[in-house]
Amino acid sequence: MDHLLHLVHVKILAADLLSVTIQHTSPPAFLRCGRTVARVELVGIVVSRDRREKFLSFVIDDGTGCVPCILWLNHQYLNASTSSGPSEFDPTAEMALKMSEEVRLGTLLRVRGKIATYRGAIQITVRDVVVEKDPNSEVLHWLQCVRLAKECYDLPPPSAQGGT
Repeated sequence: MDHLLHLVHVKILAADLLSVTIQHTSPPAFLRCGRTVARVELVGIVVSRDRREKFLSFVIDDGTGCVPCILWLNHQYLNASTSSGPSEFDPTAEMALKMSEEVRLGTLLRVRGKIATYRGAIQITVRDVVVEKDPNSEVLHWLQCVRLAKECYDLPPPSAQGGT
């Protein structure tokens, strides 16, 4: 199962995310208890927000730590059609702009994305953002993180147990 853990969004607390081991390969790999983790899901409150032309940078605080996140808004540049310049309707850019409007200070969010590094620090490159209406969702996320850590994420990798 370990080889599949990098394919899913791992529910994680900020303290655990910020303490993953970074393997300086190309691209970098991130290890938690010897298991490769690439995508994460985090629930917390927006405590900082900085909107620029091409991206929205914000920080999520889940009570165990603060995680920087970046939501790229420049999909219109990345998905430009080669013949006539940028396309008139780009659903990816529209979705990114809509998500950026939901990121407001003090808002409880569920953030999913890929782990990345920027200037040596861990951050999340955001794939999607969901505003949580129920304040209990943060506590539920904590409980799910603790249960999954005990039952899955923090177990020794199969290779360390003598299996394949």
